[in-house]
Amino acid sequence: MATKFSLGQTVMTRNAASVLPGSAVQTALRRHAAGDWGEVSPEDAAENELSLRKGFRLLSVYRAGDTKFWVITEADRSATTVLLPEDY
Repeated sequence: MATKFSLGQTVMTRNAASVLPGSAVQTALRRHAAGDWGEVSPEDAAENELSLRKGFRLLSVYRAGDTKFWVITEADRSATTVLLPEDY
């Protein structure tokens, strides 16, 4: 998968690290960087496409089993955070 943007420094909340398998996180990061936004709504996917072009924040939603988690890349592409929705 070709990447569309830099993830910057990748970090994960302690809560997410305690429940998410590393393989699911790595797959999600690859998908996110390739512009596969996961389970976002069509409106959020369109917003991500605009954000990709304009340099705004990017949000993807994935699952590891029944656990939903988010991947957020900052507008300046300096950092990407993996977190659970309740960590936000």
